[in-house]
Amino acid sequence: MKIVLMFMLFANLLFGEKTMSIYDIKVKDINGNEFTLDKYKNKVMLIVNVASKCGFTGQYEGLEKLHDKYANKGLAVLGFPCNQFLAQEPGTEKEIKEFCSLTYGVKFDMFSKIDVNGKNTHPLYLYLKKHSKGIMGTDMIKWNFTKFLVDKNGKVLQRYSPSTTPAEIEKDIIQALQ
Repeated sequence: MKIVLMFMLFANLLFGEKTMSIYDIKVKDINGNEFTLDKYKNKVMLIVNVASKCGFTGQYEGLEKLHDKYANKGLAVLGFPCNQFLAQEPGTEKEIKEFCSLTYGVKFDMFSKIDVNGKNTHPLYLYLKKHSKGIMGTDMIKWNFTKFLVDKNGKVLQRYSPSTTPAEIEKDIIQALQ
C-alpha cells in the first residue's frame, strides 16, 4: 500500500494531475471494515496514534471529552492504535476496543493497529508527516499520542506533541470548526 501511495504522489507531481488528498486514503476501523477517509469530508479531524499502556493513555479521557462536546458540531476524533513505542499497545483490536470502552467510555472512532514509522508506515501517516513536520523539521513520530488537526477541507493544520493535552488543543479545534 505504501508503494502505491508513493507512486500516486510521484505521478501526480510528474504529470501535474490532481494531488492525492487525505480523503483518498484507505483505513480499517477497529472492527476490520475498510473505507476511505472520504467519510470525514467537511469535518475537522483530530487524528491520534494511541496506546493502552502508555504514560499518556489518560489522554483518552480528554479526547472523549472533545468528542462529546464537538462531534455534533463537526469534529471527528480518530484513534489509531500503534505498538511501535515500547510495545505499549500489545492487545488485539478486540482487547483495545474493550479497554477503551470500559476504561474511558470511548465513543469516538477507533481503527485497527498501524505503524506510524518505518518501512510499514501506514499511508495516512506518510501523508500526515509529509504535510506537518515535527520538531526541527523531522518526519518521525516520536511517541504515542502525537496528534494532527485536519481542517474541513482535508488540510493538515497542526501537529501536536504527545505531551500536548487534548484540552490544550480545544481552542484550535473551535477555530477550525468555524
